[in-house]
Amino acid sequence: MHPVARLLNRAVHAGWRWVDRAGEIVPGTRAAEEFGSFGAGACIDFPPATILNPSSIHLGAGTLVGRQVTLSVGWGVGEQVLPPRGLVIGDRCIVGARTSMTAHESIEIGDDVFFGQGVFVTDASHGYQVPDRPIGAQFGPSDPVVVGAGSWIGHHAVLLPGTRLGRNVVVAAGSIVRGVVEDHAVVAGNPARVVRRYEPGVGWVGSRGDVRPELADDLAFLEDPLDEAAAR
Repeated sequence: MHPVARLLNRAVHAGWRWVDRAGEIVPGTRAAEEFGSFGAGACIDFPPATILNPSSIHLGAGTLVGRQVTLSVGWGVGEQVLPPRGLVIGDRCIVGARTSMTAHESIEIGDDVFFGQGVFVTDASHGYQVPDRPIGAQFGPSDPVVVGAGSWIGHHAVLLPGTRLGRNVVVAAGSIVRGVVEDHAVVAGNPARVVRRYEPGVGWVGSRGDVRPELADDLAFLEDPLDEAAAR
């Protein structure tokens, strides 16, 4: 590579990294102050896709939102009446790049929920029953969405209106989910169905009867060595 081209390449990448850092929405920025609440240590990467009516959006502490993510409440800019907590994302969540969360009434995400990339979550859809009206102009009813704490939502999954996931639920990549899913379940497919569930004293039982053992909760590797030394 020519030395000048090499220097320009280095400058472009350095500039892009600077823009990334400068464009983040973090506590203390004017953009963060427009949210209903914006937790300590939370961050929305630059550039976002769409942030609509942030006064109704609440972001928990330590939550990280990737690039090109859409977070929206309501139907459009400048709505006078909005739910005060239309979109609530808990603490320590991770929202993958290009994910879209569109709330018209209520989407509530618990703590420690991880989303893959390209996930779509909505609490409302379109209608279709008026023959002469464009489908996009037929708004369907809202049905709140709840995602329980500790759940994992795989790449490109879709959570439709009325989805209510329990705690520590796994949604397989590409699944389309609607309805109630119990705690400690694995769902997959279109429409998503429970393919494995936890049974105390037995383990993780698959839909074909196979069993995976329950594992001990060993998080010792996460302990701070300074805290451990102080405990002694």
